[in-house]
Amino acid sequence: MTAATDSAPRLTSLSHGGGCGCKIAPGVLSELLARSSLPKMGFPDLLVGTETADDAAVYRINERQAIVATTDFFMPIVDDPRDFGRIAATNALSDLYAMGAQPLMALAIVGMPINVLPHEVIAKILEGGESVCREAGIPLAGGHSIDSVEPIYGLVGIGIVEIAHLKRNATAQAGDVLVLGKPLGVGILSAALKKGELDAMGYAAMIEATTKLNRPGTELARLPGVHALTDVTGFGLLGHTLELARGAGLAAHLDSGALRWLPGVQALAARGIVTGASGRNWASYGAQVEGAVTEDATLRALLTDPQTSGGLLVACAPEAAAQVLELFAKGGFTDAAVIGRMSAGAPGVRVFSED
Repeated sequence: MTAATDSAPRLTSLSHGGGCGCKIAPGVLSELLARSSLPKMGFPDLLVGTETADDAAVYRINERQAIVATTDFFMPIVDDPRDFGRIAATNALSDLYAMGAQPLMALAIVGMPINVLPHEVIAKILEGGESVCREAGIPLAGGHSIDSVEPIYGLVGIGIVEIAHLKRNATAQAGDVLVLGKPLGVGILSAALKKGELDAMGYAAMIEATTKLNRPGTELARLPGVHALTDVTGFGLLGHTLELARGAGLAAHLDSGALRWLPGVQALAARGIVTGASGRNWASYGAQVEGAVTEDATLRALLTDPQTSGGLLVACAPEAAAQVLELFAKGGFTDAAVIGRMSAGAPGVRVFSED
């Protein structure tokens, strides 16, 4: 839980935010993209661009296959340099799995305060990212580095997908159930870490969750009953569920009693230990959310909590849910659970509890 050398500053002390909590608020991002996005017109082989805030771009290379490309990087969420590298790399590759793709290779994105951080600390960050690429079975084939004020690390991920198995975040169907692959609460645990209030057990749980590759996405995409896929990251569970709803033109319903949490997260949230990104998220999309979350500040903080390297969110036919859960369990995702459903209705999210 410390930096690589006693003389090195804490990584989290060098950045104004950490992990996927660094993301630009969804409302601001939508406005920026609306002003700057190029239309797909004239690029018929660009199957997925920016139009539905999907997880990666997809470009058809032949009648059967497409290249999937994504990039993700952020400032430190932890102080251990190798753990930071591992988390950032796992998070970046998650976008490929969320499209149903198989990763092919990665490129490193490196921005470091060269005169502030010892070189051995930077080397451990890079080593952490390389270890995740080895685990994913792909080469870290190059990259780009700059001398920056804040430490930044991430990857460009390149993958390939059979077009017939490509899964998007905008293709859920009415009647689908929602399955989430990982427990929630990464942002809250990272906030506790910054305040010196995260114990060793909480830290270990956070690292285990954020460095587990979302590999089941490739297999899940091949199931006929799986209609849509995304991963839950910086906009929190509410934000990414809302993207599913908007993309499909459906209403989403989340059962707060069915959600799985990392150890200690609910107690920390009740004490007000949350990230600033949680409030920014709610300000961006809260008007499209109904239910107890609108009155319960703790529940609101939990559901808007930014998830760094979060779980896959699957929309599937009810009869496919058992097979989805089985694939998750086979991959070691023992906290995967059915957490809600999609229905006809105005796009939005309603939070309820069957407890």
